[in-house]
Amino acid sequence: MNGARASGLVMIILEHISRAGKRAVMALAALGLAALGLAAVPAFAAPGGQGSEFVIKARQAILLDADTGAILFKYNADELVPPASMSKLMTLAVVFKAIKTGQIKLTDEFNMSEHAWRTGGGPSGTSAMMVPLNTRTTVDELLKGVIIQSGNDAAIALGEGIAGTEENFAKLMEEEARRLGLKHSTFRNATGLYHPEHLMSVRELAQLARILIRDYPEYYPTFAQREYLYRKHRFINRNPLLPLNIGADGLKTGYIKEAGYGIVGSAKLDNRRLLLAINGLATQEERREEAKKLFEWGFKAFAEFKLYDSGEVVGRARVWGGDRMFIPLVGNGDVNVMLPRFPANQKLKGEIVYAGPLKAPIRKGDQVAMLRVTSSTEATNEVPLFAADDVPAVGPMRRGLDTLLYMATRWIP
Repeated sequence: MNGARASGLVMIILEHISRAGKRAVMALAALGLAALGLAAVPAFAAPGGQGSEFVIKARQAILLDADTGAILFKYNADELVPPASMSKLMTLAVVFKAIKTGQIKLTDEFNMSEHAWRTGGGPSGTSAMMVPLNTRTTVDELLKGVIIQSGNDAAIALGEGIAGTEENFAKLMEEEARRLGLKHSTFRNATGLYHPEHLMSVRELAQLARILIRDYPEYYPTFAQREYLYRKHRFINRNPLLPLNIGADGLKTGYIKEAGYGIVGSAKLDNRRLLLAINGLATQEERREEAKKLFEWGFKAFAEFKLYDSGEVVGRARVWGGDRMFIPLVGNGDVNVMLPRFPANQKLKGEIVYAGPLKAPIRKGDQVAMLRVTSSTEATNEVPLFAADDVPAVGPMRRGLDTLLYMATRWIP
């Protein structure tokens, strides 16, 4: 039985407590019954920062909590635009994966082809590592050239070394993007140099940054390296946030005239990491200042709050073909969300979202749903929910009756 997208809706009204760590006081009121086939509820929009406490000059922007993935702010976050050198994060993702799987090693040497040299090297007039034509350079050196100097020649050389041609490598980038859950990004080169079909959203850029930090922590310190010496060249890290004493330690800048100035940034203060991606700024100075302000606002304005204790039932989901019709859902420990610190009596909308009905057998501890919480200031969190009990499968007669009941009622509490 193929499950349609289902959503159990609950309104949560919180008496806001301005200091993290205190338990919010909750009153829950069921909204009603959600029908089968209900489309996934769209994420909130923040038009120009309205409805939130922050207004940004960028044409596209998003701010995430790195640990939970909570969206603290967004504006035009799903608009596909030329990402410029910020898309080198996907180039790096493919290279890091190739190293991790043993396809290549850091000590392998790749040649600087004429295509890489002319398109992305000294003759190109773009950001370059300045590797001489037909020179063999180690993967480790090329990675530093991409991360610190944003070398287009280094990015192309890595792509050609792994896939034979830059075009083939761009196909690998798109395949890896889909594997990682980035559904909309499209890639046509390894560099981010303008191509009308080379597009990303700031949402997917921020998601990619989160994945890189999580999956490849051994390479992340390079993003904070302030300079890189290669041959006679001394390259200064292009990330303007690193010297600002705001906890910044990555990731990647970008500029292209078709989209303006952008940056994917990461900053950590007091064991809390935030990620941002902004694009469409008019100048380098505006990019630096807007990113700085967004980070400072995020650290100041948001804190973690507990909604449910460990083991406390958050809601129930409909089950098909099991020895019961509903299964209780719990978090993996306490259920915490990131919320604005300051607004009094803010209202939260909670939605239990899953592909339903859930099909038995289900084991206790299986992740089966998500709790999506959106505040009145349009911050949104998604917290995984798990089966609190086992639900064994039943025989064909009981499954048939369950199907008839489900088709007749078409509802899920």
